[in-house]
Amino acid sequence: MPLDIFIPYWGDPDYMMETVQSVLAQTSDDWLLTVVDDAYPDTTIQEYFAGVNDPRIRYVRKPQNEGITANYRTCVEMATQEVMTILGCDDVLLPNYVETVIEGHRRFPGAAIIQPGVQVIDEDGRITRTMVDTVKQNVVQPRVREYRILSGEALAANLLHGDWLYWPSLAFRVDKIRDVEFREGFPIIQDLALVMDMIFKGDQLLLIDTLCFSYRRHTASASSSKLVDGSRFAGERDYFSLAAEQAKELGWFKAERAANARITSRAHALTLLPKALISQNTAAARVLFRHGFGR
Repeated sequence: MPLDIFIPYWGDPDYMMETVQSVLAQTSDDWLLTVVDDAYPDTTIQEYFAGVNDPRIRYVRKPQNEGITANYRTCVEMATQEVMTILGCDDVLLPNYVETVIEGHRRFPGAAIIQPGVQVIDEDGRITRTMVDTVKQNVVQPRVREYRILSGEALAANLLHGDWLYWPSLAFRVDKIRDVEFREGFPIIQDLALVMDMIFKGDQLLLIDTLCFSYRRHTASASSSKLVDGSRFAGERDYFSLAAEQAKELGWFKAERAANARITSRAHALTLLPKALISQNTAAARVLFRHGFGR
């Protein structure tokens, strides 16, 4: 059973080619790779794939740009295998990623989502430790030895307190991810929104402690560029309000309280408030203050 790997592409061609090379360097050959180019204006990637001769690799270019949410949907629609992953076009698979995910699925076939071990790298590929990632991995993320199945209200509340998942590293059962939809209106937090919708309907998450993925965190990313201007947190505020309503409807009151508290999201906003004030960005400071202290 090959792992269906998708890369929705829009970004730096050099990072993209590094991502593809990391797929080619897998210790397991049991994978298929599809790149969905969202009509990126630079033709470098088109030329690169014209020279790639590997039957496992498919390159598709859209006639016009449709945006990241539409491209995620395209990837899910094109999947043909039992399990898929949607990589970021600047992230790097460690050589054991495919074998780790496939073995996890073999042992726990009922799990709809698989989160393997992740390290964080910077723009130059150096391993880095940001405050955000230290909190995610050492404080919020549940402890695991080898494998651990998580589900239900406990998982929902945990993720609403602090999202410790790394979206591009996740693997999904294709039938399960097709049961939900990428929500409109949450371009930055749509990954958490989709995972939470799966958890709210009863799906399980498999946490694996094997390190096999390098997540690139850099200032050019869409999520990073929207931190200081406050727009990310405006979107998060709206999403947590929605999640609180979903949890309330299920009678998951612990999860509802976690969504309303949004502790780590508030703390993150407040750490950025001094920078907004120093730069005299009053609009951003207002959003950050409201997110940090508002209801």
